[in-house]
Amino acid sequence: MEPYTIFPDKPIVDKGAMARTFMDMGIADFHHACRYVHELPYGYNADRDEPMILFKEKKGSCTTKHAVIATLAAELEIAIDKNIGIYAMTESLVTGAQRILDRHRLPYLPMVHCFLVFEGHRVDLSQGNPNGKNGPIDDFLYTEKVMPNISAKDEYLRYRKALNAHILPRPEFHDIHLKTILKAREEGLSLLRANIQA
Repeated sequence: MEPYTIFPDKPIVDKGAMARTFMDMGIADFHHACRYVHELPYGYNADRDEPMILFKEKKGSCTTKHAVIATLAAELEIAIDKNIGIYAMTESLVTGAQRILDRHRLPYLPMVHCFLVFEGHRVDLSQGNPNGKNGPIDDFLYTEKVMPNISAKDEYLRYRKALNAHILPRPEFHDIHLKTILKAREEGLSLLRANIQA
């Protein structure tokens, strides 16, 4: 992952609701908006499908942080895409993961993470936040470009589709069923939430 300064900087002008929100806060350029979002505390929002929830709750997850900046980029006509990626959750990345892997007999737990892409450069505005992980996610098993404000339901459906098409066929997942991964995923999400609060 690279810093948000890899993005082109532009003045924020009144081109949409997201731009107006930043302007009303006195944030005048794109880099300043990225810095503001990056510095907000990491946390899961009450309604991740609400575009402005990050500003209301003064916190955000990788989902909502990147939704805000990808939406602002679209309004300002900056060619930045939001991506979802499936990464391998292991004990080294997330403390406590090994218990889940052992319980479900998994080599690792495929989990979703969001990030931004500009001309092949990946940027994670949640990197460095206390986000339940022990370090950055640099390697992905699968990635896909999505709409900035992809709904939780649509993201989950894409995750399931990617599991079937790209993860389960891998040799290390021989004889492992989709429902096993989905059950372990719920435990993985609970672990991340607990690690954030610890």
